[in-house]
Amino acid sequence: MFEQELTYQDLHIPSSEIYEAMGYKDSMPDPMVIEETHTLLKRVIPQLRPRYTFFLTEGTVDTEKESLHTHDTVFSIGKTIARQLRGSEAFAFFAATAGIEFEEFQHTLQQEGDMVKIYIADSLGSVIAEKTADCMEVALAEYIQSKNWKHTNRYSPGYCGWHVSEQQKLFPLFPVTSPCGIRLTESSLMIPIKSISGVIGVGTDVRKLEYTCGLCTYENCYRKRKHQ
Repeated sequence: MFEQELTYQDLHIPSSEIYEAMGYKDSMPDPMVIEETHTLLKRVIPQLRPRYTFFLTEGTVDTEKESLHTHDTVFSIGKTIARQLRGSEAFAFFAATAGIEFEEFQHTLQQEGDMVKIYIADSLGSVIAEKTADCMEVALAEYIQSKNWKHTNRYSPGYCGWHVSEQQKLFPLFPVTSPCGIRLTESSLMIPIKSISGVIGVGTDVRKLEYTCGLCTYENCYRKRKHQ
């Protein structure tokens, strides 16, 4: 299993992506929101410890049954993901998180009761988690380079027809109980909330595509909001 802790600087997050996550796609926020965002960043950056982990394992995809089999575990991943993972020679299961430190910072803001700050932090946390997962993909690409393997997009329970309850099958596959400090609740919610887990296909004949957001029915997806 490969695991890495990052800093905020490692994520290379432009302010425009934070504003986009807040809903400002074609316009800039007003000066008050910009100032609040910068103030929050100054407070939280010294505390941040985003991290990711992944491991490779054997498995097979059955496109007819829309399933992924690895060892004794069978995932019902749905048609979209099954098609994207077909041809994979192995699978990378991963987890990435903005970190418990960021979650504690959010709790502090909630106690302060400033709804603007709470909203900004919620959007910021989503971006941090996604960017941490992006760094994970870069590390994975380097990890499999010696085999001349490529990788697919990353896919997570709760998206593209893969039910979120299958987190309960995914987390026991990790060699450690709480990968990157993430724990899973009985309702399949990850704690810290700003966390991502899922699978990536790797192999000679796979490829990474533009996310097919038009095929997905999950309306609250970070990537769908970003591309609308």
